Amino acid sequence: MNDIARMGALAPQDQADESMSAFWMPFTANRQFKAQPRLLARAEGMHYYTPEGRAILDGTAGLWCVNAGHCRKPIIEAIRHAASELDYAPSFQMGHPSAFELSRRLIELAGPPFAQVFYTNSGSEAVDSALKIALGYHRVRGEAQRTRIIGRERGYHGVGFGGMSVGGIAANRKAFSGALLPAVDHLPHTHNLEHNAFSRGQPAWGAHLADELERILALHDPSTVAAVIVEPVAGSTGVLVPPVGYLERLREITSRHGILLIFDEVITAFGRIGKPFGFQKLGVAPDLMTVAKGINSATVPMGAVFARKGIYEAFMNGPQNSIEFFHGYTYSAHPLACASALAALDIYRDEGLFERAGDLAGYWEDALHALRGSRHVIDIRNIGLMGAVELAPRPGAPGARAFGAHIKAFFEHDLMIRFTGDIIAMSPPLIVEKSQIDQIVERLERVLQAID
Repeated sequence: MNDIARMGALAPQDQADESMSAFWMPFTANRQFKAQPRLLARAEGMHYYTPEGRAILDGTAGLWCVNAGHCRKPIIEAIRHAASELDYAPSFQMGHPSAFELSRRLIELAGPPFAQVFYTNSGSEAVDSALKIALGYHRVRGEAQRTRIIGRERGYHGVGFGGMSVGGIAANRKAFSGALLPAVDHLPHTHNLEHNAFSRGQPAWGAHLADELERILALHDPSTVAAVIVEPVAGSTGVLVPPVGYLERLREITSRHGILLIFDEVITAFGRIGKPFGFQKLGVAPDLMTVAKGINSATVPMGAVFARKGIYEAFMNGPQNSIEFFHGYTYSAHPLACASALAALDIYRDEGLFERAGDLAGYWEDALHALRGSRHVIDIRNIGLMGAVELAPRPGAPGARAFGAHIKAFFEHDLMIRFTGDIIAMSPPLIVEKSQIDQIVERLERVLQAID
């Protein structure tokens, strides 16, 4: 009996004591999990499978990331082939062909205004890299006083110290508040149930909230601000969709004051809202863009920063043999990550998955909004193949209701959902069928009827 099967056969408390104590799990209620484990042994297509063989319908694409579906053979074969030929190659003062080929294809996919790609290993690293690029860009242009960065409340930009500083999720920040970046401010978030509950796509109310940026700039002096960073659609905090005109207003203000606009597209890139990148769907182009997750359907850790034309060139000064930007990672453009990304891009193209996500968005929207009036539901929102169902909090126990839904969905209805606070978030792989969308919603409805 292998270890996974053995763990599945143990009693929950025995699992916690005997087999699980060594793993300090991230973003997890460790004691609760180890008393009632939710184990995944394999995956294929739209499903995970437990050690005992139950099929779990993946309503979340893992963590917003398995866009091409699970265990796709072309990606597996590309990784296997790469590992057999070039297991590792440094990107410091060296290179390998697939890194340059992948960069060319990514820039071709993004189109203007982007011209270069800088590789990282995760979305968190991509954000910290983008912040460094923004600060360095202003310095090499003679505006070193631009050191302030503006994020947004309820924003999630990973867990590096830079990303936490510009992020706006209190629980992620409070334990480290004395060690965060000092020159940071935050825009207000755009979530407002009174005005926007049950919006379909971009809500009509809220564009004026972008004007808060003018107030913040007046407080600090615009000439001291390096960048503004936002998620085009805030994912991890519960699918907060930008109001009509909001991103356009941010773009106009930042451009007028010479401030870089950074879009964190770790979730929205690679088809999630119906185009290769979220900025293309929403019609607003940033100066820098961070990606990860769907870049290779999450098969090998990888992230990247896209830079618009002119940013890279600003660094290309000084002696030709001098390093222009003192930043990077041991695994930047890792050969296996590049191979998996190239294979994923082939699948996205050959199967038309980005277009498919756009075509399915209306069906997904209608299916989700059919839950309006269901027990505990106070809001539903959606864009592309992202959706959220917000629940009324249990009196005196915020977050408990959605957590209970998450547990009941897994154990009793073979459905994987995400939760944040009292919000249930969903983002199925782009290969999802209409019948599987129906299953996700039907199972969720049964969960909502069953929880207190």
